[in-house]
Amino acid sequence: MGKYEKDTAELLEAVGGKKNISAVTHCATRMRFVLIDPKAANESRIEDIPSVKGMFTNAGQFQVIIGNDVAVFYNEFVAISGIEGVSKEAAKAAAKQNQNPVQRAITVLAEIFTPILPAIIVGGLILGFRNILEAVPMGWLNGQTIVEASTFWSGVNGFLWLPGEAIFHFLPVGITWSIARKMGATEILGIVLGITLVSPQLLNAYVVNSTTAAEIAKNWTWDFGLFTVDKIGYQAQVIPAMLAGFLFVYLERFFRKHIPEAVSMIFVPFFSLIPTILAAHIILGPIGWKIGTIISAVVNAGLTSSFSWLFGGILGALTSPLVITGLHHTTLAIDSQLIADFGSTNLWPILCLSNIAQGASVLAIVFAHRGNKKEEQVSIPSTISAWLGVTEPAMFGINLKYTYPFIAAMIGSGIAGLFVTLFKVRALSIGVGGLPGILSIRPQDYLIFIIGMIIAIVVPFVLTLLFRRIGLFNKIDRVEEEIVPTLGNDSTKKAGSIVELFSPITGVLHPLSSAKDPVFAEGMMGQGVVIEPSEGKVVAPFDGQISLLFPTNHAIGLISGEGTEVLIHIGIDTVQLDGKHFTSYVKQGDSIKKGQLLMEFDIEAIKAAGYEVQTPIIVTNSTDFQVDPLIEAASPVAIDEKILMATPL
Repeated sequence: MGKYEKDTAELLEAVGGKKNISAVTHCATRMRFVLIDPKAANESRIEDIPSVKGMFTNAGQFQVIIGNDVAVFYNEFVAISGIEGVSKEAAKAAAKQNQNPVQRAITVLAEIFTPILPAIIVGGLILGFRNILEAVPMGWLNGQTIVEASTFWSGVNGFLWLPGEAIFHFLPVGITWSIARKMGATEILGIVLGITLVSPQLLNAYVVNSTTAAEIAKNWTWDFGLFTVDKIGYQAQVIPAMLAGFLFVYLERFFRKHIPEAVSMIFVPFFSLIPTILAAHIILGPIGWKIGTIISAVVNAGLTSSFSWLFGGILGALTSPLVITGLHHTTLAIDSQLIADFGSTNLWPILCLSNIAQGASVLAIVFAHRGNKKEEQVSIPSTISAWLGVTEPAMFGINLKYTYPFIAAMIGSGIAGLFVTLFKVRALSIGVGGLPGILSIRPQDYLIFIIGMIIAIVVPFVLTLLFRRIGLFNKIDRVEEEIVPTLGNDSTKKAGSIVELFSPITGVLHPLSSAKDPVFAEGMMGQGVVIEPSEGKVVAPFDGQISLLFPTNHAIGLISGEGTEVLIHIGIDTVQLDGKHFTSYVKQGDSIKKGQLLMEFDIEAIKAAGYEVQTPIIVTNSTDFQVDPLIEAASPVAIDEKILMATPL
């Protein structure tokens, strides 16, 4: 009888049986299913399986978190089900077939904007800070702005325009690069294409409306004899850049198929890029600009009409469900277009308030379940994350689990959205969500937006506690039932000695919440830290044993003599490298001594292959141990430094 025979049989039935499984694979911690009918999976039954630590659905895959022993679990699952496993890439391909055309389009849009989000967020912060410097009269400066009163800050304000302009005016460059990257085209040509849309040789998009047709015809045209083409730039324009990017990708694919490989290096770039640039300025740019203008005009009209309060309230309430479906990624394009057309956006303030409302509901759960240490490992970081603009941990980790806090957040967000829309609050930039979102708001709207933020905190917090008490929208978390034990406060804890974990890697230590894989960042696998390696060596953090060595060598499980279980996961999604760039010097079951070399990995080669090398170091049985960091975040660490202390509970 296998170790997980009962659990694997239970999971097979709970996901709908063999007939409901299109594909199955696994990574270092998760079983990854592509289900024919995802609704047939009995999630409550899956949650009750002892080996299961959680589950979520992402990009068409139903993922069940198992932990360090996932390889053993997977093998037993394959044996008992009779299903032949597939590669991770094959599972991804199968998952796409599980999505309808709208879902696929949303997935593509998300994958285009995700790589450029860091730049958009930084740009939003910069523009928000510049708003304070140059547009807010200060009473303590006799009504002058900081820029007017200080030469130094005037210089800072002028300097910050450099990155601000680079991010937002040249946004088409980022979009065309991201499309080329996402769809496997030549990335440098995607960058060149974007530059041709914002070149200084073109009339800047921001001054097109103030330039007469006669002046454009005289000074801003290419004359081809038979026809002329306007030299119009597309600074900050999203849809023209997207249309041009997609055309370039498909032209390159076509010519790669039909041009002999011996001359493809010369002719494929030429025949892909030049027609795309021409089409972008003759057809795609004008059409895309018109489409974007229509969309932004409709949204702006809805948010400035006599029924704007209703529009804002509905949009505020529905923002969180949009995040679940992925449709919220479309709002980035709309916001960018609104700013390009009107100089500000009335959509972004509503989205900021939705982030705050979701965080407030989680905070209410923290208050209601105070003392539940296990849940607090997820709920407290989720509250902070939501208030800094990232709501997925809050929604998927807490609010959707109980349902009633999610609905409370929707109501609070709707009321706050209605309020700020009624008072015509607008943002001058985008990218900064949650509480820092006030930096993007027009200075004259600060007070109203602060009131909106208070509404987005107080209403969801109060409603969450009220719904819990009266049982509204609440089936599993009744006040009269003791919820804490059901959430994992196990009365039987492992006895043992305090364990000190030394850093297994040389690099820079960061909090676990900064991990780029949500399973680690949200604490689903346990508590720990993340290290950004500066040297490609992994050594033993204590005396113990190798409990798991993944076949691809990218992850290793250890257990100390005191029973502390630790997972060292080198990089994010590096399982896809199939062992390349990793060398192991131990095997599963080996005894180890602190400081012993366990494996080596090639940092530069992994990065060149397009993968992150940040390494989560997790105590996976955190329910048995109190895990406390010993090093401050963003600190350099060496392999002889203590980074964690695990105290038995």
